[in-house]
Amino acid sequence: QVQLVESGGDSVQAGGSLRLVCAAFGYSYTPSCMAWFRQAPGKEREGVASADVGTVTNYAPSVKGRFTISRDNAKNTLYLQMNSLKPEDTAIYYCAAEYRSGACYPPDGPRVADFRTWGQGTQVTVSS
Repeated sequence: QVQLVESGGDSVQAGGSLRLVCAAFGYSYTPSCMAWFRQAPGKEREGVASADVGTVTNYAPSVKGRFTISRDNAKNTLYLQMNSLKPEDTAIYYCAAEYRSGACYPPDGPRVADFRTWGQGTQVTVSS
């Protein structure tokens, strides 16, 4: 059974940094696209960043230049380095994976409807 497990969420002050980790278990292949999403209280889930199995990455405009997505395909692990955090980054962050590489194509970040496998989420809280 495929499972995605996120870790690394925490409470930090504005301007701080965090690194989120998503470990994928149960895959017999390397997912073509892996991504991070987030959902703030009272808001819809939104795409943050995506990374394909090669070198292509895409980011939401709100995080571009501050967040960096990367993946270790040998370990089926996805990372999100978040720098210069702002209070508006406060949300539950979710990892997602999809075998179709097209899920990574949107240049302004991944779309919820393109992903079928999700983790349980990890809370990130940024205080001012």
